[in-house]
Amino acid sequence: MLSHELFHTLHQLSRHLTNKLNEALKPLGLYSAQWSVIYVLKTKGSLTQKELCEYLFVEAPPMTRNIQRLVKQGYVSQIQGKDKREKFVQLTDIALEEYPKWEHIVNTVNHELMKNLPSDSQQELLKLQKSWLNQIL
Repeated sequence: MLSHELFHTLHQLSRHLTNKLNEALKPLGLYSAQWSVIYVLKTKGSLTQKELCEYLFVEAPPMTRNIQRLVKQGYVSQIQGKDKREKFVQLTDIALEEYPKWEHIVNTVNHELMKNLPSDSQQELLKLQKSWLNQIL
């Protein structure tokens, strides 16, 4: 019973956090799923769509839609790899210019959502999440 409640509350929390981030990013024409792609490309560099899917645990069809939206917005470009079926996704100069503004909004939302959680609890939560994720992977 405890595991059911744990997973239920995790799902609720995840949806709430996603919705809050979507609200904050919407005026900029972005959603949390797009931000996730942008953030990963900024931190890890150019990746294939398959690598993005694997890293973010997202199925190919929604990832394709997110990448297409980001291409249309001018935030990512796709570069042909050695294999004709392989395309690398990378941030454009426009995205790199806009990134600090997006990051500031995300950090503001994150700070607001965490403001009532003491720092030591935040550290413990991060430690537990990383440990659990490493066990799953």
